[in-house]
Amino acid sequence: MKKLLLCGLLTATSFASHATVVEMQTSQGAIKVDLFDQQTPKTVENFLSYIQSDAYNQTVIHRSIKDFIIQGGGFTFTDDFKAITTSPAVVNEPELSNVKGTIAMAKVGGDKNSATSQWFFNLKDNSANLDKQNGGFTVFGQITADSYAVLDKISALVHCGEIPVVNLTKDQCASADTTLTIANLVSINSVVVLDNDPNSSVNLSPKENTLIDDPTPTQPDDGDSSSGSMSWLLPLLLLGFKRRSAA
Repeated sequence: MKKLLLCGLLTATSFASHATVVEMQTSQGAIKVDLFDQQTPKTVENFLSYIQSDAYNQTVIHRSIKDFIIQGGGFTFTDDFKAITTSPAVVNEPELSNVKGTIAMAKVGGDKNSATSQWFFNLKDNSANLDKQNGGFTVFGQITADSYAVLDKISALVHCGEIPVVNLTKDQCASADTTLTIANLVSINSVVVLDNDPNSSVNLSPKENTLIDDPTPTQPDDGDSSSGSMSWLLPLLLLGFKRRSAA
């Protein structure tokens, strides 16, 4: 299965920007995001529509890969994982680079215009891979400096496969007797708009995607799973947990 595909400040810049400001209240702390309204208007509008409908409330972080990405926006959890209702896919806008500290849309491998609700935070500079792969992954915002600690906290958790978990050990992850509950997952309690003025955040410095038209094929990162195309499909490991909890 192809997989779906933040920290330090952005350094290499090409132009200034302003942004709407949103905040994710997670079980591990608050993540504040400045959205690039001007550069990626369709994607920002799509993201805000999910916020306005409360679709992201009570969802979970379902994928985390060290020094690569943290991903959410796709699933809730009660007794098992359930995909949220999605709107029609948004047109890809690969204007900006997948550098450390940015948030981008996840999509289905082989379909550049397939992004719906799922997003991911770039934990490092992934531009060499993600700026070109599958038509380029649309970066539509960046986190604030005080939000990096939350992503570091999530990344440092025990992982059952690619799922960051709380109050579970690696041995429990491997045990068929383990029942996963919402208390074991990183939950997103709410996502709210702090300021809906596109000029509310000034002096942002997104890096332009200069690789999108580069004909050189994307090179895998020495077999690392992070080099694979990111799809919104549920990782296979989650299905294993689903079966265990239902047993």
